[in-house]
Amino acid sequence: MREKDVTQKMLESYNDVFADVLNVLLFNGEIIVDENNLTDALPMSVLKVDGRVRTQYRDVAKYWNNSKINMAFLGLENQTSPDKLMPFRVFGYDGAEYVKQSRREKRNEIKYPVITLVLYLGFDRKWEYPKTLFEILDIEENIKPYVNDFKINLFEIAYLAREKIDLFKSDFKILADYLYQMRVNRDYIPDKTVIDHVEELLMLMAAMTGDGRFEETINDLNGKERVTMCEVLDRVEAKGIEKGIEQGLEIGIEKGANIISKLNEILVKEGDLEKILKANTNKEYRNELLKKYNLMDAFKN
Repeated sequence: MREKDVTQKMLESYNDVFADVLNVLLFNGEIIVDENNLTDALPMSVLKVDGRVRTQYRDVAKYWNNSKINMAFLGLENQTSPDKLMPFRVFGYDGAEYVKQSRREKRNEIKYPVITLVLYLGFDRKWEYPKTLFEILDIEENIKPYVNDFKINLFEIAYLAREKIDLFKSDFKILADYLYQMRVNRDYIPDKTVIDHVEELLMLMAAMTGDGRFEETINDLNGKERVTMCEVLDRVEAKGIEKGIEQGLEIGIEKGANIISKLNEILVKEGDLEKILKANTNKEYRNELLKKYNLMDAFKN
């Protein structure tokens, strides 16, 4: 799980990917967030809980500056499995950022909004856990009007409409397409989209699928100007066949050695030295003996 988290952050930390995610999910593909107006924000915030200082980390966080919105703090949180307490987590992240703006040294500065997107990357099941504080809290009706609710901005990537997925322009489209196809078809057929961040995407695919061959192909593709998932999967498949052949040869050699050893044991028990010498130097004679003693059947198993 930790490896998936790290590789997801690596890909989404690129401004083009980060902006693409926001533009498609929030603005239906319209280019509202310019990648050039994004700057990295510290993903870490500090809380004091039960008298102890605790550190919490967002997955990816950036500041967005433009002419219409002076500034906004934007965060992405990745989930490969549903978390029933996700509203608490996001509330803590956002609250910490607002607390930071309330400090004395920032009191006279312009205050900016904090927006967090939760990207659910699972495809085996939908998110069926709470999306608001009210869904978690046990609240009596008479005090409910005085309790502030809080909702998370949840996006189930594998369950987006096909038309929505096609709006992505960055490498995130490849990830979204993979999740969509795995949900619908339980299989993935890549297209010829060119990958911009090859190493980061392949490391993410390796973590998501558990198939280390994706990561193994990175060195093979170093220096290539145009790499597509079609080429990647061809190389992944070739590595699988290569490994299969190597394993098959190892098994075959080991099995063959064991069978010859059994033949020699039989001949030693018979005490015929001439037979032993001939069997180890004459292939046709050796095969005759293997058939005679029913040892050839072992090759078929």
